[in-house]
Formats: sequence, C-alpha cells, structure tokens
Amino acid sequence: MRGMGLGLGNNLVFFVNCVSTNARNGYKTKRVNSSYGSFQIDVPQDRQSSFQPQVVKKRQKDISAIDEKIISMYAKGMTTRQISGTLEDIYGFEASEGFISDVTDKILPQIEEWQSRPLSSIYPIIFIDAIHFSVRHDNMITKLAAYVVMGINEDGRKEVLTIEVGENESSKYWLGILNSLKNRGVRDILILCSDGLAGLKEAISAAFPKTEHQRCIVHMVRNTLKYVANKDMKNFAKDLRTIYTAPDEKAAVKRLGEVGKKWTPHYPAALKRWFDNWDVITPIFKFSTEVRTAFYTTNAIESLNSSYRRLNSQRSVFPSQQALLKALYLATFEATKKWTMPIRNWGKVRGELTIMYPDRLQP
Repeated sequence: MRGMGLGLGNNLVFFVNCVSTNARNGYKTKRVNSSYGSFQIDVPQDRQSSFQPQVVKKRQKDISAIDEKIISMYAKGMTTRQISGTLEDIYGFEASEGFISDVTDKILPQIEEWQSRPLSSIYPIIFIDAIHFSVRHDNMITKLAAYVVMGINEDGRKEVLTIEVGENESSKYWLGILNSLKNRGVRDILILCSDGLAGLKEAISAAFPKTEHQRCIVHMVRNTLKYVANKDMKNFAKDLRTIYTAPDEKAAVKRLGEVGKKWTPHYPAALKRWFDNWDVITPIFKFSTEVRTAFYTTNAIESLNSSYRRLNSQRSVFPSQQALLKALYLATFEATKKWTMPIRNWGKVRGELTIMYPDRLQP
C-alpha cells in the first residue's frame, strides 16, 4: 500500500510539474499574404512551442483560401460575428471579429479604385435610386441613404456607376455627384430616371442641360395612393394607369384632367404631385409603349436593391459608414455577376433613342 501511495504521489508530482512547465508566452507577429494584400497578425505563443494555430498554421504565409471565403460571406450580408461563428461551426477553428474585419478592410483600396474608374462618354439611360440603412456614428444611430447610380451603356448593358452614402439631399449634393461622373469621362446622358429626390432636377439642368429628367412612374403611383382610402384604391390606380399609358402627351393631359375632376373632390391632395411634376412625367410620351418600359420606372435596378435589402435583414445597424460601404460594394459585385446580356428590346430602344436625340447617339 505504501509503495502504491508513493507511486501515485510521484505520478501526481510529475503531472503537476508537466502542467506548470508550460504556459502562455505572449504573441509573435507574423505577416501573411492574402488575395487582398498582406497584413500582420498576432499568433499566440506558449513556453514549449506546442500550440498549433488552426486558422493560420505554423509556417503558413498564404491565407487566400480563407480570406476568399470570408469575403464571400461578407458579400452575402453576414456580420463579422456571424462569419466567426460559421467558420467555427464548419471548420472547427476560431476567427476573431477583428481578424475578419482586417481581411475585409483589404478591399477598401479596390473600392476607392472602383469609385474613381473611367466611365463611358455617353449613357443613353441612367437610373438613381436610394436604400436607407441604420449606421452607428459617435455612439448614436442615424439613418443614411445609399444612392445607387446605374447606367445603361451603348450596348444596352446595365452598369453600376457609383454608390454614394449621404445624409441630406440638395441641389449642391447632387451637382457634386453629377460633376464627379463628368470628371470620370461622362459627357452626355439622354434620359435620367429617378424618384422625387430633392434638388436633383436643378442639378441635372446645371451639369447636363440636354438631359431629360424622367420621374419614376411606379413611385408616382405609389406615393399618390398613400392619400387614397383602401375602398377606392383599386379604382383610383386603374384611372391613374390611363394617364401614363396614354398614346401621347395630348391624350395624357386630357386624361389627367378627367381623373382630377373625378377624384379631387374626395382626395384634394392626391393628384397635386402629377400637376406639379408634369414636365418630368412627359418624356415617356414621345416613345412607343415597348420602349417606355425601359425607363419609365427605376425597377431596372430592383434586383440590385433586393441584394441591398438583404443587408438590412442581416444587420439592424452597421457599426460605421465604412462597414456599410464595404457591404454595399461586395453585394454589388455579387449581384452584377448575372448582368451578362443587354436589357430587353434594346435594339428597338436604341433605335428610337437615336431618332429622338439625333447627333447624340450614333446609329
């Protein structure tokens, strides 16, 4: 019994000595290469050098496979915390939120380069639309709008020209954005379609005086029906349709008067925006019905907007404006991978645009 006790004691002492001889020993700085450049990481060390890193293994200098997966998940709207948890669930290793943020930060130079890249000299059609996001700034949560500027180039293909994150709409703000497009090579825009963005009309007149501003008809209808009771909404919408599908402007003016006479006694404010903005509603009436569908609404960028809305569903609040810009940039490139063909009926659209705007768009 005594021998057994002595043996157990010696084993216990040996075990305790083994445990006590190894401990954390700070961190070692290591530079690794990725698809988005190189950066330093801090690798935990222990006294016996027995620690085996899992994310970036010993003597591993290239982490392209890992960072590409991180970038892909970030592009799909996942937060750094969600990406960290996913990596641990699937691959069995931990990746700190700071590490993931460092990887995604490496795309910032690409964003800057993309935002300043040269553009085509002419865009037959340009759309501007906005999606709103909650962003933390100085320990306060504010609402910021991401304005997406998308063009249809001379080949009929969709192209995101820029993404601008801003707080207040004004003619000065929009003039700055339009001038930045000019500075990147844009010399002419035939038609610019947008919702009722404050100050945009004046900015277009200053930057591109020949450009026709077309208000989005879908937004016009949607905003009009806000003033209408549910019981009348279907009939009111049906009457509105007779205005914007009229064969020409003269017939549209007549229908506007008839619809106004019918509904204004019941809803005095409903049709006011149609009368006030008639000059930016009328450009569509110069074109055939098939061609009007190319630019009478900003729905051309709805597929892109749906990608941005997924970002909102994944993250209730973005930690910074920079984090929002990274997410928008990656979501844009994820969505535009499918833009391989011209828009529908582009041959007919281009043909009518060439006739309506001679000497500006080559046949």
